[in-house]
Amino acid sequence: MFRYKIVLSLLKFQNLLEQMLHQPQQKTYLLAVSGGVDSMVLADLFQVSGFNFHIAHINYHLRNGDSNLDQKLVSGFCERHQIPLHLYEVSKVDKKPENSIQNWARELRYRFFREIQQKQNLDFLVTAHHLNDQLETFIINLSKASGIRGLSGIPKNENGIIRPLLDFSKDEIYDFAKKNQIEFREDQSNQKTDYLRNKIRHNIVPELEKINPDFLTNFSKSIYYINQAKDFINESVTEKIEALKINSNKNQIIIDKQTFSEESELIRYEILKRFGFNDENEMQKVLSAHTGSSFFNSEFHLIINRNELIFSDKLEVRSEDSEEVLLEIVDYEIVIPQNIKSEIQEFGTCFWKIDKNKIQLPLKLRKKQEGDLFFPIGMIGKKKISKFFKDEKLSILAKQKIWLLCDTNDQILGVLPFRQDGRFSSENSNSLEVKI
Repeated sequence: MFRYKIVLSLLKFQNLLEQMLHQPQQKTYLLAVSGGVDSMVLADLFQVSGFNFHIAHINYHLRNGDSNLDQKLVSGFCERHQIPLHLYEVSKVDKKPENSIQNWARELRYRFFREIQQKQNLDFLVTAHHLNDQLETFIINLSKASGIRGLSGIPKNENGIIRPLLDFSKDEIYDFAKKNQIEFREDQSNQKTDYLRNKIRHNIVPELEKINPDFLTNFSKSIYYINQAKDFINESVTEKIEALKINSNKNQIIIDKQTFSEESELIRYEILKRFGFNDENEMQKVLSAHTGSSFFNSEFHLIINRNELIFSDKLEVRSEDSEEVLLEIVDYEIVIPQNIKSEIQEFGTCFWKIDKNKIQLPLKLRKKQEGDLFFPIGMIGKKKISKFFKDEKLSILAKQKIWLLCDTNDQILGVLPFRQDGRFSSENSNSLEVKI
């Protein structure tokens, strides 16, 4: 059930953390503390609650002496309460950009936080985002047509980051700091309207609150309902992916393109977002793309193969490069490494005999390269490997998994496990053997 306006108190904070995490007292935390009222209140709440936590602070040296005073405040808090402090001071090595200071600073601090979290084996990173931050993010995302995920705002618990102050307004945080005599520092740069977020904070939100004094409280209710709707849509999208799925394994999901194109725009959009394709223009590109087209993001690789949409783990995708594996020969048998052998066996088995007098050792396995051709056994003449793949109706990803057996002069002895090159086959008892 939705909780209406919550006044920040130690008990309310602890109850909310209990709802977010199972047995929070048994977890460990890294708190991102800037010295501002939000993060200093957060640090005080964690300290009074007796949680096991460290603090991380970054001095960007962007505000002259004020940056050093922020650092001094945070350091003093850690010293008084014997809390481990992890400090990063930005130097010339970090090369601050002329533009996009905010994005640069965000990337730097989260990289630093994650490094500390990993080194110290801390369970969660904790930030002091609050309800006003949530509203500002909502308005920014609304202007970008970011869909329901963007409108659902900042998540309370996602990817190891928790934000236990999201239900509390800035005024409630100030009130808590005053009542509990918590020392903090104001960042005067937040008063400027150079950045979009600050413009929204100082120009737009006050006008909305003039229209309705309960605007922030009502917004909090709306965010709750939007998140409920998002959860429902996520469940529906998962069910829809299962219905559209042709085939799958742990690294790959294949969806029927025609059936996908017949779904509603919302479903198509949400399915693509599930695989990291968030650009609203990308959906039309996917639907109109020809066979062999590829789309990439940080996690997935989407390949269009005839009437299939193949979503693959990006780390699993191999390019057609010059990857080579040298092979040993034991008692006339060519030894294929077991991991590659298992991969080849996805396509079948084979037993080849190769005339050792017609080849130059050592032998190797490699991937297809541009212009490769061979003389398939049982056929007259040569054939390009690319044409052979097409005739075998291999998918784009299947082609990337195929290995060619070659000698040291790069003569192709066969396409494993499909077809041997007839020029090098032999029926002699002392021939080299390939067993897949």
